[in-house]
Amino acid sequence: MSQRRVAVIQAGTSLFDTPRTLDRMEAHCEAAAAQGVELAVFPEAYIGGYPKGLSFGAILGSRFPEGREDYLRYWKSAIDVPGAETARIGSFAAKMKAHLVVGVIERDGATLYCTALFFGPDGALLGKHRKLMPTGTERLVWGQGDGSTIPIFETDIGRIGAAICWENYMPDLRQSMYARGINLWCAPTVDERDIWQASMRHIAYEGRTFVLSACQYMTRSDAPENYTCHQGNKPETVLIRGGSVIVNPLGEIIAGPIYDREAILTADIDLDDVIRGKYDLDVAGHYARPDIFSLQVNNACQNPVSFSAQEIDAPLSKVEIE
Repeated sequence: MSQRRVAVIQAGTSLFDTPRTLDRMEAHCEAAAAQGVELAVFPEAYIGGYPKGLSFGAILGSRFPEGREDYLRYWKSAIDVPGAETARIGSFAAKMKAHLVVGVIERDGATLYCTALFFGPDGALLGKHRKLMPTGTERLVWGQGDGSTIPIFETDIGRIGAAICWENYMPDLRQSMYARGINLWCAPTVDERDIWQASMRHIAYEGRTFVLSACQYMTRSDAPENYTCHQGNKPETVLIRGGSVIVNPLGEIIAGPIYDREAILTADIDLDDVIRGKYDLDVAGHYARPDIFSLQVNNACQNPVSFSAQEIDAPLSKVEIE
């Protein structure tokens, strides 16, 4: 069956309050389930938060103590993958009986990653994608992902993958995903600009894929009182205004964009439109020129330190002294 109902969830984080954000997410999932969706996409950094406007106590060449406190607070609101929070998110997917894609801040040791998580309709955590290239000052607080987490999931509702925010502007990443047959392109973001709409339409048209872009809508009231951001401190101040949208494989908008409020956008799609679209443009097939251009993808996990099995298993207390 090629007919599917999909959704993007435009919602904001309760910044630095992950339990409260999970409660809000559960309510959104229940509302989406009532509309019979088979795939729901949440925004970038939804769990763990996108602290827009926060300086983290840094200027070029210097970091200050208040920034270290900001980072500690951010680290504490991040989640382990897998962990208790992913188990709870999986329960939302299971109740929905739907696939779920959600942006999180992943904690791995002392490093944070901007990550998209994928859940199946049985609640299982299928995998993750770590943002390859944090943008601008995001590099101060997020690590870089590697080629080992660029998955495309073959599911009964289509081939699902994700590119987070400005990763969507990386041509090589896009081409690597087109080559693997993606037809449900999830784009969690916090980019609220008008030009984002043009980008989403371009990717849908270039890749002949459905694009589901979920953006946060967040106001100053979603952040704690001790949160100094450059936009101002009035509770009604909009920090991220939304712009969630769903686009078909011919670049036509079929839901949204919507701004200035939380919302659930749904669309009924026909996956056969992907094949119809590639009739005259398949950039990883008949419209490619492998005799001129080539792309090599390193999908190996890049560990900064590697240990042999013997070193890992050897008890630290047993040291031979000659």
